[in-house]
Amino acid sequence: MNILIDVLDFGLMEVELLSEHAPNTVENFLKLVKDNYFENSSFHRIIKGFMIQGGIGKNKLNPIKGEFNSNGHNNELKHTKGVISMARTMDPNSATSQFFIVHEDSPHLDGEYAAFGMLVNGFDVLDKIANVPTNMADAPISEVTIKNITLK
Repeated sequence: MNILIDVLDFGLMEVELLSEHAPNTVENFLKLVKDNYFENSSFHRIIKGFMIQGGIGKNKLNPIKGEFNSNGHNNELKHTKGVISMARTMDPNSATSQFFIVHEDSPHLDGEYAAFGMLVNGFDVLDKIANVPTNMADAPISEVTIKNITLK
């Protein structure tokens, strides 16, 4: 199943969701997509050469179990450029809605975060977003708005 991430003034990124690596994560993400949870949210943390992070929505959500190797779940999807993965705190079971898309290969994340999909189109959009000016806290100087995430 594929989703489209529509980013205002940047374009579309198409992501193939790979439930064979993280079924509960994909199910949770699809529910949020169907509920328009990400509408008018933003990529709020951007680190060129590492990743772009978004997904803070309108409501507080219950966390899901982290589906990655060091948390007892066999997830072989590597954090290469274009992989989408769940953001979390130090608690391995704290993922809710925030996600990140890897800008450059980040093997140190393999087995530590729930990777659940891969960009299939829109690498140019990923690169444009990764190159926006940011402040000292890695927040973009000008907001990078996710118009919405929809099913393709």
